Amino acid sequence: MIEDKDKADILFLSDTQEPMFVERLVLRTHQNTKATTTIFAEILRIHPPVLYWLGDIVSLGFRDNKWPIIDRFLDNCRKVGTAVYAIMGNHDVMGRPRKGARNFQQRFPEHVHTGYVQKTDEIAVVMLNSNFSTLSVADLVKQQTWYEQTLDELDADPSVRVVIVTCHHAPYSNSKLVGSSKMVQQRFVPNYIKSEKARLFITGHSHAFERYEFEGKTFLVIGGGGGLRQPLNTSPSRLPDLATDYKPMFHYLAVRREGDGLVLTSYCLKKDFSGFDIGYKFELPSTSVAS
Repeated sequence: MIEDKDKADILFLSDTQEPMFVERLVLRTHQNTKATTTIFAEILRIHPPVLYWLGDIVSLGFRDNKWPIIDRFLDNCRKVGTAVYAIMGNHDVMGRPRKGARNFQQRFPEHVHTGYVQKTDEIAVVMLNSNFSTLSVADLVKQQTWYEQTLDELDADPSVRVVIVTCHHAPYSNSKLVGSSKMVQQRFVPNYIKSEKARLFITGHSHAFERYEFEGKTFLVIGGGGGLRQPLNTSPSRLPDLATDYKPMFHYLAVRREGDGLVLTSYCLKKDFSGFDIGYKFELPSTSVAS
């Protein structure tokens, strides 16, 4: 159990929604809800200073009966001192987007639907809404302006060493069901590439662990919070996934800052649900001598 809260890992999680009936007709189930509650229990045991939740919190956000498990988890996070910040995925606004957004906002009052930023241990995490179809034209303009200005301000802020950009939909994924988001590629990726301090872009939506490197920048997909496993493109046309041999069923991500670099560890749930293993670990080294 982590005792030094100032030096503790920050955690990232995505796609904790329980399987829907229509999904069960297409994809195999693997005790998915049990996997999610097991991940929740592990997070509470670790009690990190902060958890960043990257969408698809529940299967249908507008249905009040989908939230009790989440409410209990959030209440327990408050009791152990873990702050939780989240962004909406497509399931959170599916069916009745306004009701889903209201239910979401009640649980995550710091959330701003066009985007917001939180800072932990000199790491700034930019959290963006990639449900573009639910945003008005004015919201889209506001979001883009805010995003560009925020990255510029964080680059100039001496109290920030590293920037992580997040949204729900993956700009790059080999998932045969959801694939890559062209809109995220167009709207969010260019400024991430341009930012000096932005070192990592984390998303969910694809229910897999995937790692990509484009133009010297890292992109991670961490959609292993409990959703049904999605088939991946393994043909010669697939994107160059650097984690080809690491495809756990369920997982979450821990991030630790070292200087202006990051140490990233993906913890995967054991097949017998008895605990978690370090499944994949790598570093984004510091770009400067100072630490």
